[in-house]
Amino acid sequence: MTSYFIQAFIYLVAAVIAVPLAKRFGLGSVLGYLIAGTVIGPVIGLVGEETTTIQHFAEFGVVMMLFLVGLELEPRMLWGMRNRLLGLGGLQVGLTAAIVMGIALGFNQPWSIALAIGLIFSLSSTAIVLQTFNEKGLTKTEGGQNAFSVLLFQDIAVIPMLAFIPLLALPELIAQAQQAVHTAADHHEELSLVAGLPGWAYGLVITASIAAVVVGGHFLSRPLFKFVAGSGLREIFTATALMLVVGIAALMSLVGLSPALGTFIAGVMLANSEFRHELESNIEPFKGLLLGLFFITVGAGIRFDVLFGEFFTIIGLTLAVIALKAAVLFVLALIFRIKGSNRWLFTLSLAQAGEFGFVLLSFSTQNHVLPAEIVQTLSLVVALSMFLTPGLFILFDKVILPRYERQSNQREEDVIEEKGTVIIAGIGRFGQIVNRVLVANGVKTVVLDHQADQVDNLRRINTQAYFGDATRPDLLHTAGVEEAAMVVVAIDNQEASVELVKYLKHSFPKVKVLARAFDRGHGYQLRQAGADVIESETYHSALELGAAAMREFGQHPFLVEQQKNAFKRAEDAQSDELYAAWNDESEGSERYDNNYVKLFMALEERIKQAMAFDRSDGHSMAERSWTPPPKGYADQFSEDDPSSKES
Repeated sequence: MTSYFIQAFIYLVAAVIAVPLAKRFGLGSVLGYLIAGTVIGPVIGLVGEETTTIQHFAEFGVVMMLFLVGLELEPRMLWGMRNRLLGLGGLQVGLTAAIVMGIALGFNQPWSIALAIGLIFSLSSTAIVLQTFNEKGLTKTEGGQNAFSVLLFQDIAVIPMLAFIPLLALPELIAQAQQAVHTAADHHEELSLVAGLPGWAYGLVITASIAAVVVGGHFLSRPLFKFVAGSGLREIFTATALMLVVGIAALMSLVGLSPALGTFIAGVMLANSEFRHELESNIEPFKGLLLGLFFITVGAGIRFDVLFGEFFTIIGLTLAVIALKAAVLFVLALIFRIKGSNRWLFTLSLAQAGEFGFVLLSFSTQNHVLPAEIVQTLSLVVALSMFLTPGLFILFDKVILPRYERQSNQREEDVIEEKGTVIIAGIGRFGQIVNRVLVANGVKTVVLDHQADQVDNLRRINTQAYFGDATRPDLLHTAGVEEAAMVVVAIDNQEASVELVKYLKHSFPKVKVLARAFDRGHGYQLRQAGADVIESETYHSALELGAAAMREFGQHPFLVEQQKNAFKRAEDAQSDELYAAWNDESEGSERYDNNYVKLFMALEERIKQAMAFDRSDGHSMAERSWTPPPKGYADQFSEDDPSSKES
């Protein structure tokens, strides 16, 4: 028992140190885990042969990850992916396997070994790619969606590969390990529901197992989770979620299917469940820890003796595999018209071998398809290609993506063909809402933004926008600023927004300028520049969320509205004094001197007093809309409505 505690402590210490450092240096958590495993394994030797055993356990993190991915996909969305799933994924697996097999044949390998190697290298790392997509927010991009289609097809393709690989067994290898064959066969029969079944029976068992997961997930899971949730015990709900995932994984293993595929199907069946978010929150910590453990074991499993013994061969093979897969993926991206930076994201994200490669290598060894010496070399190639994957994402982030953004923004500015009552400078998350409100009320707007991608996205949803720098006077002139009633300044650059407000108020004093402030200090700068109306981008939403929190505490909505208005009045009353304290002769951080701090503390005290004030004596006009209806109001409606009398 003591040794288990020590081993667990070593793994945790390595992760706690390496992962935050990797994140701080912009390398991502996956590379952090891999480095942690390499350090405690082959570098300083704190962990050893038990790594392989732990890796089998840690692979359950991949199973959990597929379950969570399934929860995000409704069946209708999955059906919509069928063309990319079969076309893109099928071509990627088929082409990669065929080319790798051809190269292996060129090195005088038997066709069975060449085909097995081709199948192993056709798979990519679902764990690394999806984890990185989630961290970087790339899941919803075109490149991310297409990569996910390929990964999903690969996970499904593992099933026929596991069924096919034993047919490639070499007779001489079987003879060399006959005793091991019997042992493995006995073990397999003991844990299998399909061992020894004829083909038609095997098919029926597979179909029945999939049907059980689909029907159970759709009809039985909801009553089960309702029953468990009724107990009010969070740990039992967590246990139920784990029971579901573990049970499905066990069933799939017993019938010879991929546990990851089974849990993925279950996740899709639960995608519309009201318990989806609760399931996600319960499974997510286990998934994260097990995936991290899996990556550590991959790093710890690198055998430096074999690596240094065949250094140039293994490095050359690793780079060749990445280059070959990238070439195949790039051609497919062209065929399926994946454009721009998404084409490179799709290409680079899937260019590595994957964790299922270890599974197939182990399975190939057990079934005497691949000799042990080849397996050692191929295992290192798979591990190193996974190790280099974070570097490919860094290449995409630091080199390729900025280049496409520059190219996109370097196109010629649009010719503005209309003039509007309101000019909106900046159509990001803030400016879009302003524009939608105005357009919905029939106000003519002219929208300008310097991000070409953002303009193109708006045009896809039939929102007219123009690519151009709204801080340029000639562009504002073309947009008709002289005739406009107002300009809404919602650009992201704080300094540029202040300069734009100064220019507008100086050159077009009759034009109203409404500006978005990032925070209190930016709001003061905009006020100093002359903006007529300033709204903080977070103030009102934070106020509403605070009110919602009070309602969740059980306070009456009417009282919450009163307190919210009291808070806002106290803020407004102190606003001028705070601005005057900020707007003295000081510069930079000195503007927030002791005088300003004292005023701010006085504001906090005033807010507390406003909150404590007994306001049961009446309501202000601002709160009139929250006043409960007078007695008999509802009865009056009932009397006027004949239908209500009939009812």
